[in-house]
Amino acid sequence: MNRKTGRLRRGDAEIYYEVDGEGPPIVFAHGLGGNQLSWWQQLAHFAGTHTCVAFAHRGFPPSSAVPGNRAPDAYADDLAALIDELRVENVALVGQSMGGWTCLEYALREPKKVRALVMASTSGAIDYNQLGDSSIAEWSRRAPGALAELQKLGVHPAAGGRMAREQPALAQLYWQIAEMAPAAFREQVRERILQLRNRPPTLLAQLPMPVLFITGDEDWVFPPAAGPALAALAPKGRAVRVPGAGHSVYFERAAQFNQLLETVL
Repeated sequence: MNRKTGRLRRGDAEIYYEVDGEGPPIVFAHGLGGNQLSWWQQLAHFAGTHTCVAFAHRGFPPSSAVPGNRAPDAYADDLAALIDELRVENVALVGQSMGGWTCLEYALREPKKVRALVMASTSGAIDYNQLGDSSIAEWSRRAPGALAELQKLGVHPAAGGRMAREQPALAQLYWQIAEMAPAAFREQVRERILQLRNRPPTLLAQLPMPVLFITGDEDWVFPPAAGPALAALAPKGRAVRVPGAGHSVYFERAAQFNQLLETVL
């Protein structure tokens, strides 16, 4: 099995990346509470049959530090440069939460270079509120209170209460990875990506590749009902809601997540 690590210089930033395995390429883009380590359960599963690329977005260690209020603006350009640097073609993109901003933007720009797009607990820059879905509106009403309760209990919102109860070691690891990036930086990034979430859902009609939305039924960060509603707008869209999972299905229910990912590979 081939394995290598590297750093891609991008202006004032260096992007750290890891490549594992051989075969058709999969590029994994992590969320706000992660870095390249977040995908350990996916790389272990897929590296035997695929070229797996995991990277840390700019500002997330071990990539170099940058201002959080500008970092997301460069995410898609960073991904494009990384794909070019590694000379991988016909890639499958897997974006978790914040990583959805990165992957969706690249797929919209370069649809012929993407063989599949997986949007995990995310709509990227697409504003799901424009769907006018009543179940999403109800979720939005309840989410602030649920998140406040998780915070009171010391539970990471992107890990969720069930992971904390049933898989405390995983929940601990999630916290450790998340805290590698400074809290102030993460908050700036959060504010910026929410500002960027203003694009119409109709953009999904421009995506010719298979698009899979995966959501967890117990997610209080991203509305689970948004996945099926958005998938219906993509020509080859599909959605799966995973029971007994929060915001980070890939971490909490890795075996099920990996099986779902195989269906679009």
